[in-house]
Amino acid sequence: MPLTSQPFGTTTDGQKVTQYTLTNSNDCQVKIITYGAIVTSITVPDRNGQMADIVLGHDTLDGYESAPAYLGAVVGRYGNRIRNGQFTLNGQTHTLATNNGPNHLHGGLHGFNQMVWHAEASEATQSVHLTHTSPNGHEGYPGTLTAHVTYTLTDHNALQIQYRATTDQPTVVNLTNHSYFNLAGAGTIVDHTLTLNASHFTPVDDTLIPTGEICPVQNTPFDFTTPTRIGDRIDAENDQIRHGGGYDHNWVMDNWNQSLNEIAIVNDPTSGRIMTVSTTEPGVQFYTGNFLNGSIVGKQGHTYGKRSGLCLETQHFPNSPNQPNFPSTTLNPGEEYQSETVYTFTTE
Repeated sequence: MPLTSQPFGTTTDGQKVTQYTLTNSNDCQVKIITYGAIVTSITVPDRNGQMADIVLGHDTLDGYESAPAYLGAVVGRYGNRIRNGQFTLNGQTHTLATNNGPNHLHGGLHGFNQMVWHAEASEATQSVHLTHTSPNGHEGYPGTLTAHVTYTLTDHNALQIQYRATTDQPTVVNLTNHSYFNLAGAGTIVDHTLTLNASHFTPVDDTLIPTGEICPVQNTPFDFTTPTRIGDRIDAENDQIRHGGGYDHNWVMDNWNQSLNEIAIVNDPTSGRIMTVSTTEPGVQFYTGNFLNGSIVGKQGHTYGKRSGLCLETQHFPNSPNQPNFPSTTLNPGEEYQSETVYTFTTE
């Protein structure tokens, strides 16, 4: 199948941005831009073969530059939150930008989502390989970090995302993709059902920083170990629900062994679309778009209101650099950070 590319505008500081379109033998398409390594579109069929774009996004580059919601972007160096924008590594304290109340979120004020990545495309594999080098001290992080992200669209209607990174000094890294999915193509996600291969989660304080506990989900609104309608308990009388305004928490994968394993299944009963998420990561941030408020105008003039999309951000846990009992996010010189996540789309 052909792999096409076309201009997608110029950033406010004068950098040209390209959009790549991957197409498989089933006429599914994924579109990616070099700004933020953003997934701008995923088009897959419903149970009747009708195609729809099932991720939130913008028609123009200006929308991505001006919107604060990280739609479709690769976030880093550290996806999710670091408490008070500080961590200590090898006895040295590093101070990061704080851009989410008192905390550091998704790489700070100028994270990977705002960088123009270098791209190389392969028509033979329907893939795009993107590279970004983050200089020592950027947003407060130590070390020069070179990050690679490869998107591949397979003939099994799967979007494979592979991450790699190397550093010249000890640092921390936690890369993820921040796509907002709506398998119906419009409306809200409260009628989607979700299954998570996770019997524990990491509770948070009122600034959404994990407390350090790893708690069972049993008998709580966080139990998705069996298929559960997302809206059933999203407004439950529960301190954790109140902290997030809904779901905005990290779930802990059962029996994590660093190999590619299934962590989530999302089903939209109306369209019949199913998304299965597999990852090598130990956790996933399930976020229900609680902070979308209708102020973002997306594709074809659609406004994105509360819960119009959901994120399943595969990751190491938030604030891991400050929690020695969480899996480590430290990367040292001579090591290679490796991570893989696959989103597979089927129908019932």
